[in-house]
Amino acid sequence: MPDVGEGLTEAEIVTWKVKVGDVIKINDIIVEIETAKSLVELPSPYAGTVQALHVPEGETVPVGTPIITVGDGAAAPVAAPAPAAAPAATTSNDSDPYLGLAEKAGAASVAAGEIDMSNPAATGGGENQTLVGYGPRTASVQRRPRRGGASPSTEAGAAAQLQLQGAFGQGARESTDVVPADEPVVPATPAVHEPAAPSAPTGDVRVLAKPPVRKLAKDLGVDLRTLTPTGPQGTVTRADVEAATSTSPEELSGAQTAPTGSTPDRSADRREPIKGVRKMMAQAMVDSAFTAPHVTEWITVDVTRTMKLVEKLKAHRDFREVKVSPLLVVAKAVCLAMRRTEEINATWDEAAGEVVFKSGVNLGIAAATPRGLVVPNIKGADALSLPELGAAINGLTRTAREGRTQPAEMSGGTFTITNVGVFGVDAGTPIINPGESAILCFGAVRPQPWVHKGRIKVRDLTTLALSFDHRLVDGEKGSRFLADVAAVLEDPSSALLF
Repeated sequence: MPDVGEGLTEAEIVTWKVKVGDVIKINDIIVEIETAKSLVELPSPYAGTVQALHVPEGETVPVGTPIITVGDGAAAPVAAPAPAAAPAATTSNDSDPYLGLAEKAGAASVAAGEIDMSNPAATGGGENQTLVGYGPRTASVQRRPRRGGASPSTEAGAAAQLQLQGAFGQGARESTDVVPADEPVVPATPAVHEPAAPSAPTGDVRVLAKPPVRKLAKDLGVDLRTLTPTGPQGTVTRADVEAATSTSPEELSGAQTAPTGSTPDRSADRREPIKGVRKMMAQAMVDSAFTAPHVTEWITVDVTRTMKLVEKLKAHRDFREVKVSPLLVVAKAVCLAMRRTEEINATWDEAAGEVVFKSGVNLGIAAATPRGLVVPNIKGADALSLPELGAAINGLTRTAREGRTQPAEMSGGTFTITNVGVFGVDAGTPIINPGESAILCFGAVRPQPWVHKGRIKVRDLTTLALSFDHRLVDGEKGSRFLADVAAVLEDPSSALLF
């Protein structure tokens, strides 16, 4: 398991794109993993035959744990290939030159230090070859391979490629400590003894089901272990899951007439492990809330002229490929206002005892996804034109909704905008993203009565809320920045003054 960036310590195997016995080419996507920041597809830098998959889908393992063995095809597989319900999809992505995910059996060109040379098996046959940089497993047991088809792959971010190259290139971090995963393992060649009496399934049995079926079962709250599989080779199908959720009128009537004094069924409570993006987000918010002294200020703004500008931009030829929204104008106003209040684009370095003023604006846009809150950022947003900034925001939000935001896209942010207005919320008191000094909350735009030129008229109003770190941003600077942003939104032509 590689460290795909920012010092991550563990990752979850989401979907294997290959199975034991598959012949793969260089840059074929072999697995999709979920880190504490994003979903990442890992391609193979070597061609060969998949000898073993050491970790099943759904299991979280520490960085450095062997997850796959790739051989030259001449040696017998470590574990016999499991029959599949559908052929696994392997896609080629020659534009993603990731480096160093699995050893190639007998490769004489492997750089020194990438394989534990003290282990003869690591330099010869393909049986004990594992991920580059981490040495062979300390145990001789092998994991049961996954069965079933793989989900289609998507493009990975170019920045994540560089992170993987740094993680596995020559001179990258190495470790000989391999922490075994906790799933029960089976010998490579099971011994056959006298027949044993059949036993009832236990909670440790791994149910065979394709990833889409597992997701459907999770969404519907169905325990796959309780179902009777009807698919090929004992695979649970979508129909099995859907049938388990259907309730007959008699069953529903019986449930409604149950005695009121009976003990409630606590098994109906649904539990989800805290992991991945949600775990990282929770820790980051706790660290920020109890480290930086937060101050929040509010302002109500007449954005009628901004809304008219948005309508004009939608019809402009430079924005034909860009989805224009008020958020675009807010983002531009933030970049302009920072020119007069540079403390907003700074960070507090406690260890060095310094305030670090950033040379450019890496503008983060908070996005709510099914996997939790993510804050990808636009690098050098202050240097982009309005059409370029709009296109960047569109791409950022689309990637976040698809769950494909790469770790590099969420690191290095200097300021964040959270748009709660899309949910119809007026404003809030946002928590500063760790490593930054402020965050702006953009509320819903609503037509409301407002005094305009001495008369009460219906105008488009919104509320802005700015939370800032009071260690480096005092009240005067925070108020001036918020007022500058509001001035641009109230009269976009005032942007010419910055």
